[in-house]
Amino acid sequence: MKREQIMLKTINDVKAFVNSVAKYDFDVDLLSGRYAVDAKSIMGIFSLDLSKAITMEVHSDDCQDFLNEIKPFIVK
Repeated sequence: MKREQIMLKTINDVKAFVNSVAKYDFDVDLLSGRYAVDAKSIMGIFSLDLSKAITMEVHSDDCQDFLNEIKPFIVK
């Protein structure tokens, strides 16, 4: 499992992120406070507080292509 902090600032960011996640078979969760949502769910993502960084958990060890694809959203 990989864990990264991401930031989704606009509606277009959320759409692009969900489209990227949907291409892959493994599960990705987003965690914000005590809430956890499926990263493939646009409605779930909009239920989170998007004004802060969100913790993303990728449930796969073979996810480098995915991480490269979403690099613009990863907070360093």
